[in-house]
Amino acid sequence: MRSTLQFMIQRIQTIYLLLAALVSAGLIFIVPLYSNLDGTVWAEDKILYIALFVASALLSLLTIFLFEKRQLQFVLGRLNIILNFILLGVLIYQSQIISGGAAASEKDIGMLIPVISIVFIAMANKAIKRDEDLVKSVDRLR
Repeated sequence: MRSTLQFMIQRIQTIYLLLAALVSAGLIFIVPLYSNLDGTVWAEDKILYIALFVASALLSLLTIFLFEKRQLQFVLGRLNIILNFILLGVLIYQSQIISGGAAASEKDIGMLIPVISIVFIAMANKAIKRDEDLVKSVDRLR
């Protein structure tokens, strides 16, 4: 009989969600978000950015540990995608408005962090859906 931790780690969606959490919580301290007339803006410069990135990472980690409740995992994945779209919108809005417009701001690689996270979460949701369909097909055969 396998332990639940071993079973959780063997699922591909766990890897995808872990990567999404690492991207959201780790890369924000390594790469800048955008540059404006005042200089380079990092995530730790604004509490809103930190809060949204950390919320996304924590939601990904929470989703990993709910591996026995696939429907809830799927819903939390969708909520995390929405949260990342909101984060992306906030970043684009702040880089355009506060810095004085498109001519004055320059986007850095940090603006892609929410997009990368969305891709990993979408791949995890696809794997969760595949697991749920497999369980339903097995239940039909009984």
